Amino acid sequence: MKTLTLTRPDDWHVHVRNGAVLTTVLPHTARQFARAIIMPNLKPPVATVAQAQAYREEILQAIPDGRDFTPLMTLYLTAATSEAEIKLAAEADFIHAVKLYPAGATTHSDAGVGNIGQIYPLLAALERHGLPLLVHGEVSDDDCDIFDRERVFIERHLNAITKEFPALRLVLEHVTTSEAVQFVEAASANVAATITPQHLLFNRNAILAGGIRPHYYCLPVLKRERHRLALLKAATSGNPKFFLGTDSAPHLTNLKETACGCAGCFSAPAALELYAEAFEQVGALDKLEGFASFYGADFYRLPRNSGTVTLAKSAWQIPTVYGDEDVVITPLKSGETLSWKML
Repeated sequence: MKTLTLTRPDDWHVHVRNGAVLTTVLPHTARQFARAIIMPNLKPPVATVAQAQAYREEILQAIPDGRDFTPLMTLYLTAATSEAEIKLAAEADFIHAVKLYPAGATTHSDAGVGNIGQIYPLLAALERHGLPLLVHGEVSDDDCDIFDRERVFIERHLNAITKEFPALRLVLEHVTTSEAVQFVEAASANVAATITPQHLLFNRNAILAGGIRPHYYCLPVLKRERHRLALLKAATSGNPKFFLGTDSAPHLTNLKETACGCAGCFSAPAALELYAEAFEQVGALDKLEGFASFYGADFYRLPRNSGTVTLAKSAWQIPTVYGDEDVVITPLKSGETLSWKML
């Protein structure tokens, strides 16, 4: 049997929700990853240090016995966020970043920022205190084509932000386009990006060809094949600016399979296996460890993990759903066969 052993990886972008959904989905992330950057877009948003501490305690209570897992908390940036709160966040050892959601860009982003220019004093505070800014890089204008929203955000906002705040550490989350790859490659060492498994494996045909397939619908939406290939090239290049962030985003199946379904792919149950399939497509399994285990930790200035995980070349079928009668969640590639399996 062919096996692949990696330094235990981290997930630098994941949604674990709260309540019953949290207890259903967190074990999948904790099984594979030593640490994870936890997204703050709950309802209400995790916008203060006190709220992040309470959310962290809820997550810690949900970690299965025997699992060594550390949640890395973030704050949700709003127009009401104060510079004093950013200072508190920087001083809290359990908070590792602040997340910028443009208002209306994705799930639970209604509390996000409507005018990017108005938060420049907060960006200056982040730069001053050395706290990373995580960016959902899309405009939400109704007149902007959904497939262009990432490119327009870069042109309209990110170029200016990185010029105005050169020392600000910034992660462009879940990049989806060749333009985003080019932006990150050309930027300073303070700018990095996460890449999801779905954007490495699929183009927009996965959502629409042969019928509407809601479990492949996420934001930013899947793009053309040329963009997928650009992402795959970046992820497997060995460039430390690009690292693993699943953006696993669980929603109840009945909320996905509806007339106005939620955005998000639940990839957590098979995250590493999905990445292995993508890297194997281009003969780059030797590059997976850096992408999954090293580059994110280095960017966040955290020690690399000491343990290991092992994947085996062994076919298995992803369950059609996870959960119970109260919480039913359909995973990415539901019921399909994967060729790698974590032991």
